[in-house]
Amino acid sequence: MNCHKINLFKYSMIHQDMLLVDVHAHMDLDGYEPYGGADKVIEECAVNGVKAIICNGVNPESNRKVLDICRRHSICKAALGLYPTHILEYAEQGKEKIIEDELRFIEDQIKQKKAVAIGEVGLEYKEMKDITQEQKDMQKKYLGKFLEISKEYDMPIILHSRGAELELIEFLEQEGMKNKKVIMHCFSGRKHHIRRIIDNGWYFSIPCTILRTEHFQNIVNDSPLQNIFTETDAPYLSPIIGKTNRPDNVLLTVKKIAEIKKMDPEEVANIIYNNYQKIFL
Repeated sequence: MNCHKINLFKYSMIHQDMLLVDVHAHMDLDGYEPYGGADKVIEECAVNGVKAIICNGVNPESNRKVLDICRRHSICKAALGLYPTHILEYAEQGKEKIIEDELRFIEDQIKQKKAVAIGEVGLEYKEMKDITQEQKDMQKKYLGKFLEISKEYDMPIILHSRGAELELIEFLEQEGMKNKKVIMHCFSGRKHHIRRIIDNGWYFSIPCTILRTEHFQNIVNDSPLQNIFTETDAPYLSPIIGKTNRPDNVLLTVKKIAEIKKMDPEEVANIIYNNYQKIFL
């Protein structure tokens, strides 16, 4: 693992002007121990050219850990949310008050400018075996409330859509999100869905698995760079099977995007960083 880190560091030093951004990571989770812990990873990422890590929360405990990390590390920015399966868990246990309280907490953090985005939120149909229409409707009920906050504060919203790609697109259109700050996290929909997302003025965040996944290569090939961000979903979705992912691996994604677009990696990184400035700052 040290060898991987050193090689990445050497490459970043060759490209000292490269501006790297990870718009979707989970730095509050366990898994970074092989690198010395999350704090050390974040510090190394700053040295390796990463200018921003959007740390995504998924439940009340996670959101507070994210805020603490962002207080301690200037390159980390908070995205606060409720993962769709957590919403179902609370609702089915009769604990919808937890959801409502967290919605108010998230809105308050946005008002205080302690968060730069809403996320990770969305629809999850694949993880749930024999998901019911009632469960789908419950997810949409609270996603709609997150969309209202996003629109009211002109806040980027980072969306999960596994097994629900078309339904999410249709719901976003229905809720008036065309040309709003919508980022599709690790999107797995079909080719015609990609075109529809672009036509709606939304964005894709491309994970490091683009190195071995034709689907994400096709998204990049078919999308303008102005509609693309880089992400890691760290500690998940590592470019190296069996290794813990980390935010500075976005460098590898930038290189792959540059290869697909037949562009210089530094130019690609700069365009993506400009996208970040436009949407998150």
